[in-house]
Formats: sequence, structure tokens, C-alpha cells
Amino acid sequence: MLNASEHQIDEFIAASHRVASYGLVRCSSGNLSMRIDADCMLITASRSWMAHLTRGDVAVCRISDGEMLDGGTPSVETGFHAGILRERADANAVLHFQSPSATTLACCEPAQVDFHVIPEIAYYIGAIATVPYILPGSAELAEAVVQAMKGHDLAVMRNHGLVTAGASLADVIQKAAFFELACEVILRAGDQAQPLSDEATAELRAAARGCGPGSV
Repeated sequence: MLNASEHQIDEFIAASHRVASYGLVRCSSGNLSMRIDADCMLITASRSWMAHLTRGDVAVCRISDGEMLDGGTPSVETGFHAGILRERADANAVLHFQSPSATTLACCEPAQVDFHVIPEIAYYIGAIATVPYILPGSAELAEAVVQAMKGHDLAVMRNHGLVTAGASLADVIQKAAFFELACEVILRAGDQAQPLSDEATAELRAAARGCGPGSV
């Protein structure tokens, strides 16, 4: 496959299977991308099932403009995947996921939810962005998501799902899994859920920046 090594393709397919095994997507929902060089990325093909992803379900696209270079028809959300990787030199992977608890809260009012109920949110993810509902696959949604992700590692897309960016495939999977855990805690606890204090959250974020104790 153009510009992609066998190892990169195998790593990408294995990560897609792992995303599905953790319950972060259902059937053909969600999509995953990975930077493979300065201006190319792998991305899951349109309507592909990440649980059963094969080489035929992987596309190579340019990061600079999202143009397909090789492989299957890329995801309709290629616009925001390419845009995030273009704007974020620190990001090498992007995951759009629709796990049950997180998507439930995406259909509520995210601005009224404090997701910092477990230390992992502050430490690994940080502040959460919110994007209003915009037609999936549209240029307008891609632009809104890219703008939101310039300063955040995770965004809630209203009535749609979530998107997260990270340094590696393992990083985005971990962020998505921790966010789903926090959302499950919130839904199970209801009014009894007690988020961390602002002081505790700030301490964790400082630690994540290397200004405090080790990882949680």
C-alpha cells in the first residue's frame, strides 16, 4: 500500500480490532486514523466494521487536503481526521468513537456535565470540548471539530459521538476507554456522583505536564 509499511498496516488493523473489543464502536460506527509520514495517514474505509477490519478496509489519504491516495474509499469523516493531524504536530492518531455511556451524555447537555469524576480524565485528557450537532461527514462538521481539537484532546459531538487525538494508537484508545469509564460512573451514580475538586483537577493536570507526581 502506497507510503505505508507492512508493520504500520498491521499495527493499524490490530488497533482497530482493539477499539471494537473494548466496546468503543458498534458495527460500522466510528473511524480511526494514524499518521504514517509527514503528509500521509491511514484511515478506516467508509462503512467498514472495525471489529473485522482487513487490509481492504484501509485507505491512505493526504493529510494536507484529505485526498485519497490508495486503498478503499475513506471514511466520510476524513476531513476532521486530516485536519486534526494537520493542525496538531503532537498528534499521530485520531479516533472517532461511539461508546454507550459517552454517547448517551453526548445526547444530553455536555456543558452541564463535569466529567472529572476519576483522576484519569484530568491526567490523560484534560478539558473537554463540545461541538454542536452538525451533519456527519460535512465540511462544516470537519471545520468545527478541527477548531475544537486545536486546544483539546477530546471533543463531544452533540447527538453524534466523541473524537479524541493522541500521540499514538494506544494513546487514543486509552483516552476513549477512560472517558467511557467516567461517563459510565456518572450515569450509574446519578445525582450521587461527586466530581474532583478544582484543586485536585489542577494538581493532576500539573502532574501530567511533568510538574508534579508520577502518573496515576
